[in-house]
Amino acid sequence: MSTRNLDKLMAPRSIVAIGASSRARSVGAAVTRNLLDSGFAGEIHLVNRKGGEISGRPVLKSLVEVPGVPDLAVVMTPAETVPGVLQELGAKGTKAVVIISAGPGAGADGHDDNSRWRRKLLRIAQPHLMRIVGPNCIGYMAPRYGLNASFGPAKVKAGRLAAIAQSGAVLAGLADWGSAQGIGFSHLFSMGDMADVDFGDVLDMLARDYETRAVLMYVEGITQARKFMSAARSVARLKPVIVLKAGRHAAAAQAAASHTGAMAGSAAVYDAAFARAGLVSVKGLGELFDAAETLGHGLLPRNERLAILTNGGGAGIVATDLLIDEGGELAALHPRTIGQLDQAMPRIWSHANPVDIVGDADGARYAAALDILADDRGVGAVLAMNVPTALTSSAEAADAIAGAAGRKVVPVIGCWIGGPDAEAGRKVLHDAGIPAYDTPLRAVRGFMHIVAYHRGRRALQRTPPSIPEARSDTDLVRSVVNGALREKRSVLTEPEAKRVLAAYGIPVVPTEVALDAAEAAHAASRIGFPVAVKILSRDITHKSDVGGVALDLGTEQAVRDAVKAMHDKVCTIAPGARVDGFVVQPMIKRPHAVELIMGAAEDSVFGPILMVGHGGVAAEVIDDKALALPPLDLVLAEDALGRTRVDRLLRGYRDRAPAARGAVGEAMVRLSELIADVGEIAELDINPLLVDAEGVLALDARIVVRRPGTGEERAARFAIKPYPVELETEIRHGDETLRIRPIRPDDEALLQRFIPRLTAEDIRMRFFGPLRELTHEMAARLTQIDYDREMAFLLLDGEELLGVGRLAADPGFEQAEFALIVASDRQRRGYGELLLRHVLAYARTRGVERVMGHMLRENRRMIELSKRLGFAPEAGRAGNADITMVKQLGPK
Repeated sequence: MSTRNLDKLMAPRSIVAIGASSRARSVGAAVTRNLLDSGFAGEIHLVNRKGGEISGRPVLKSLVEVPGVPDLAVVMTPAETVPGVLQELGAKGTKAVVIISAGPGAGADGHDDNSRWRRKLLRIAQPHLMRIVGPNCIGYMAPRYGLNASFGPAKVKAGRLAAIAQSGAVLAGLADWGSAQGIGFSHLFSMGDMADVDFGDVLDMLARDYETRAVLMYVEGITQARKFMSAARSVARLKPVIVLKAGRHAAAAQAAASHTGAMAGSAAVYDAAFARAGLVSVKGLGELFDAAETLGHGLLPRNERLAILTNGGGAGIVATDLLIDEGGELAALHPRTIGQLDQAMPRIWSHANPVDIVGDADGARYAAALDILADDRGVGAVLAMNVPTALTSSAEAADAIAGAAGRKVVPVIGCWIGGPDAEAGRKVLHDAGIPAYDTPLRAVRGFMHIVAYHRGRRALQRTPPSIPEARSDTDLVRSVVNGALREKRSVLTEPEAKRVLAAYGIPVVPTEVALDAAEAAHAASRIGFPVAVKILSRDITHKSDVGGVALDLGTEQAVRDAVKAMHDKVCTIAPGARVDGFVVQPMIKRPHAVELIMGAAEDSVFGPILMVGHGGVAAEVIDDKALALPPLDLVLAEDALGRTRVDRLLRGYRDRAPAARGAVGEAMVRLSELIADVGEIAELDINPLLVDAEGVLALDARIVVRRPGTGEERAARFAIKPYPVELETEIRHGDETLRIRPIRPDDEALLQRFIPRLTAEDIRMRFFGPLRELTHEMAARLTQIDYDREMAFLLLDGEELLGVGRLAADPGFEQAEFALIVASDRQRRGYGELLLRHVLAYARTRGVERVMGHMLRENRRMIELSKRLGFAPEAGRAGNADITMVKQLGPK
C-alpha cells in the first residue's frame, strides 16, 4: 500500500482519541493530555465508553457520536477491543490509525497470539485502505502542527529534523534531549510492531516533505527490504539519513555450508545495505545524538575541510588527531589568511591550522579570527573550541562567536570543554542555533557524519565504466545445476563449480577428474608437472581440514602416493564421507599473487549478498572481508574491495607491482550476474581466487544449490532490482530493425552525445526550460534509476540513440508519470508513438492504474500524440502554462 492515505497521519485536520482517560498515571491520560495541550488547531474528539469530561471537553461514549470523519484515530484500548474499534473506524471512513495498544501476548496454547492479532487487524483495515501505525508504540508527533498523539515528552520543539524509531524509549529520549538542546523536529514516528506502516512507507513520505531537512533512524529490523531500499535510496538523494542499527551481535546462522553464508543475517549485511542506499551508519545512541546536534541545526559545510579555532593548543591537537582518525581533512590555510591572522592575533599564535589564539583569548579575538577564517574558501567549516581559564569568560567567547559576521558565512561547530563555565558557553551557542558539544570527539563526529553523507552521495553518483559484453552461458549452468538436483545433491562438485564459473567468464584453473591413483597419475602427465591433487567428495566441505589437498607433486609416483595417503587419511578423519574421485590441476606458480576469497549467499532480509576479502585457509582467522548488495557495477565492486585490508597489498608495495584490481571488480560483477540469472544457487565460495598483475584465477570453488522458485520469487529475492535484461527487445518499425532496452548506469556518455542533437526548442518542451549542459549529477540521476519504481527505455538504431521514454511510478503504483523525447534530427518518423506505446505496455505489466504526463500547452504535437493513444486533459486552471494529460489503465 505504501504511502496511500499517510497524508491523513502526517497532516490531519481532525483527530479522535479512543480510550481517552483522566486516570492518573495511565497511558490514556498521558496521550489525552499531550493531545489537548500541544496546540493542535484542528478538531479533537475524545471517546471512552464511560463518557464524562476531560479538561472541560466532553467525552463521547462511542464512535457513533463523533461528528464527521476524523482523519486520524489514536487507539489505546485493551487488545481484545481493538479489532472492533477498527471495524467501526473503517465503516466511518477514517484512513489513518495509530494503535498504541500492545497485543494480547502468548495464548494458552503457547502460540504467539500477537502475530495472529496483528494479521486480524490488517484484514479489517485493508478493505477500507486504512493505514495502521503500530501497534505497541508510544504514538506519533508532528510538532509543527501542534500534534502530540503520544505518551512521550509533553513539550517537543518544532524543527526540520525527523526521527523514526522502533523503540518508543529511544524516540522519547531523542525528543526530550532535543528540547534540552534547542533542537526541533518535524515528525517523530514510533514504529512499534509495524503491522502495516513500515520504514519504507515513512521514508517515502519524508522524501516529499520539504519541511524535513534530515532524518534520524533507530532500527532493530527491516521487514520489506526492497521497499525499504527503494525508499531509502530516494530520500538519501535529497537529505541526510543517519541510522543506528540495534541488535548488531545477534547470533548468525551456525550451519552455513560456506564462509559467505555464515555472514548472512549479520550486522555487516545491514551496514552494506545502508551504505548502498546512501545512509550514514552510527554505532550508538551517543553518535545518533551527536548527528542530531549538527543536523538539527542545519549545518551544511562549504566543503569537507575543517579549520579548528581554539584557545588551547592541546585541545586543538586532540581534535586534529580525532579528525584524521575519522577520515577527515584539516583545511590548509591560504597564505593571505595566515597574513591576516598575523596582523590580528598575538605574536605567539600557532601560525597554522589548528589556529591556537592563546589562552587569554577574549571574545573580540575569537570573533576576529572567525571572520578571517570565514573568508578563506578552502575552509568548509570551523570548529570553535574553548577551554575555561581564569583570564577570560567562556560565555563571552561563545557570545562573540554567535555574533561574529563570519558565522553567517561559514558553518560553525562549538566545542566548549568543561563543567559549569563551559556549560554557560554551550547554552549561549545553542540559543544562537550553533551546534555545541562538550568533548572534541563528539564535535568531530558530528561534523564527520555530514561529511560521510556527502561522500556517500557523491560515490553513488559516479558513472561506472562499461565492461566487455558477458559471454554468459546460462543454459550450461542450468544443466549443471539441474543435474545435481536430479541426483538429490545440494553441493556441486569442484569440477562442476568451475564449469559454472567459466560459463560466466570467471577464469578458472584447468581441472581433470580421476577415479583412482592410476588415472590421477595419467592426468598429471597430460597436464604437466608439478600438479595439485584434491579429494573429490560430495560430503566434504573444506578439503584441507581432512587432509584432502596435496600440492607441488612432481612425478607420477608422487601423485599415486599422494592419492593413496589422501584416501586413507580421509577414511580415518571422515569415515562416513563418500569419495567420488580425485581432482588433478596444474600447480599454479604465481609467486606474487594474493589470495582472495569471493562469494555469494542469501540473507533472510536483504536477499543475495556478495563478499570479497582476504582468502586462503586462514580466511576466518584473518577476518578481513567486505559485503555488497547486488546488482554490482565496477564502481560498486571496487568500493567493496577498497573496504578490505588486503586491498592495500593489491595496490602494490616496494618491488611488488599493483595487482589487477579491475579484474577483481569484473569477477565480482560476473558473479553478481550469475546469482541474478540462476536463482537455484544458494551459496557460493571461490577460495582462493589468485590475483596479481596478470589478472585473476579461481583455484577452488564451492556452490550450494536448491530447488528453483518461480520466476517471480527469484526476482523478488533482490533488495535492489537487477537490470531487467528480459526487457531488451528488437522491434520492426517499417523497414527498420530497432532495439529497445532499459537504460543502464554506464549510459551517461550515450546521453551526453544525445543532448547536442536536440534543438533548444525541443529541450524547452521536454524540460520546461533551457538546459545549458547535462551535468554529471543530472546524468547520474537519469541513468542510475531504481528499476522497481522507474523505467527508462532507450530506442536505438545500432549504437545511435533515437529517443528515450520514461515512466516514474509512485510507491504504491496507483499512478505513474511518463516523459518522452526523440532526437530532433530523427523526428516525424513515428518513434515517439512507438516509445509511448512501449511505455504504456510496460505500465500495464506493473499494475499501474493511471498514467499521466505534464506538457506545455504549446507542445501541440505531444498533446495530439497523447490524445491518439487515449489520454485526456485533466481539469486545471485555464491560465496555466502546462497541461496534464491522463490515461486510466486500471480500476478507478
